[in-house]
Amino acid sequence: MNGVSTLLIVVGLFLGGGVYSFARQGLPRGVVVLLGIASALCLVAGVLRLEL
Repeated sequence: MNGVSTLLIVVGLFLGGGVYSFARQGLPRGVVVLLGIASALCLVAGVLRLEL
């Protein structure tokens, strides 16, 4: 694992926690969906950059 892939995975997990938190607070669905898409993109980019 290099630094960039680790950073992307950590940011994706952080944004995923934000999705959960915002959904529990009852924020508008558009905000939650946008944050969820950003989280998924970060996680996918981090996993694709892994050098196994």
